[in-house]
Amino acid sequence: MKASDVLIKPILSEKANKQAEKMNRYTFVVDRKANKLEIKKAVEQFYGVQVENVNTSIVPSKLKSKYTKAGYIVGRKPAKKKAVVTVAEGETIDIYSA
Repeated sequence: MKASDVLIKPILSEKANKQAEKMNRYTFVVDRKANKLEIKKAVEQFYGVQVENVNTSIVPSKLKSKYTKAGYIVGRKPAKKKAVVTVAEGETIDIYSA
């Protein structure tokens, strides 16, 4: 798998921002088929930092429903895989520059 296909997008939430500031941990949505070694290589290649640790989790799909003029609509949000990447001490990733 190519490194450009592994990382989909960074997660920008309050929890992710606190972890980035205090513990040098950055959260990304990654490809479902990517393993920890591929994620580590991709982050090191794109951001030029040394990765110490990678934790992954698969978020299951969710049922979503809403009531509209056309009636009751039921759909599904797809499942995704998240990776929490711990960067070496003193190094940072500037997510907002892209």
